Amino acid sequence: MNTVENSFSEEIFYIGLDVHKRSWNVTVRSNHMRLKTFSMEPSPEKLLATISKNWPGGKYKSVYEAGFCGFWIHKQLCDLGIENIVIHAADVPTTHKEKVTKTDKVDSGKLARELENGTLKGIYIPNGFHQQIRSLCRLRHTYTTDSARIKNRIKGTLNYYGIPVPSEGKNWSYRFISTIRNSAEQINSPGSSTLLFSLDELLDQRKRVLDVTIALRKCIRNYKEQLHTVELIRSVPGIGFVTAMTFYTEIMDMKRFPSLDTLASFVGLCPVCHSSGEKSNVAGLTPRRNRYLRHLIIEAAWIAARTDPALFKSFTELSKRMKKTNAIIRIAKKLLNRIRYVWINQEYYKCQIYE
Repeated sequence: MNTVENSFSEEIFYIGLDVHKRSWNVTVRSNHMRLKTFSMEPSPEKLLATISKNWPGGKYKSVYEAGFCGFWIHKQLCDLGIENIVIHAADVPTTHKEKVTKTDKVDSGKLARELENGTLKGIYIPNGFHQQIRSLCRLRHTYTTDSARIKNRIKGTLNYYGIPVPSEGKNWSYRFISTIRNSAEQINSPGSSTLLFSLDELLDQRKRVLDVTIALRKCIRNYKEQLHTVELIRSVPGIGFVTAMTFYTEIMDMKRFPSLDTLASFVGLCPVCHSSGEKSNVAGLTPRRNRYLRHLIIEAAWIAARTDPALFKSFTELSKRMKKTNAIIRIAKKLLNRIRYVWINQEYYKCQIYE
């Protein structure tokens, strides 16, 4: 009996998981052969029970793509003794046939195959606290985005009824909102209600943004090490509390980026390059980016270019030979380098006249 249980003790089994809310599609491979593909309930415990029954005593390695399910599957698999990684879906080598015929079976088989070939690299997995504070910071971003949509809807309603948008509405102050409320009187009752409902929704959304920001401030105050890191980031010109918190929650550990180029690639400040033979073409910024960081670092770069002497000098020189919108991307990368420096060296930023 012991011989049967230990018959796979020297074998490594590679498991590809195509995870969904109601089911998982699982492919198991070993020695460059597909052993089994099956569908099962979304449960790490049942997965371990199944593979242990079929291949007892083996060493199990698994992989699944990052997505809606977060990292709870990863944690439970690791606790059960399965060596798991989570990967970015775009990083999985895929044949043309697999692109044309895309099914759950194909996806799980592809993951298992590439895990066995050693071509997959796992992404960074934050701990429980980091996941929670990241979710809170991303919630603020969602509320801010929703507020922008409501503002556009209000402007669209005003234009639809031929009412000019007040000129002082850039910052959407309460005075500006009161002016719009008064303008609603020029519209008949149904149209007026549409505008007033949208204004009330905007005020509610702004309150949610404020509440989440307060919650973030309270949360970070309870952790001295994290608070110190956020304060270091804030010492860089152009970086406020929200930007500093977003950078901290999205990056967590700066040392996982060995160079500025790897960090810039993560943020999305790298160009798209196509070259073949003697031909070479560089076309704008890469579409692959962290959607929470790239726009923030570019916005911060516009402020830093005015307040930091060295960055102002660089921006002025760059603007002489290229468009300002292109120059600010290079300033954003310099600003990103400053954030990386103060974070790694745990030093507050000091403004200098020259680089």
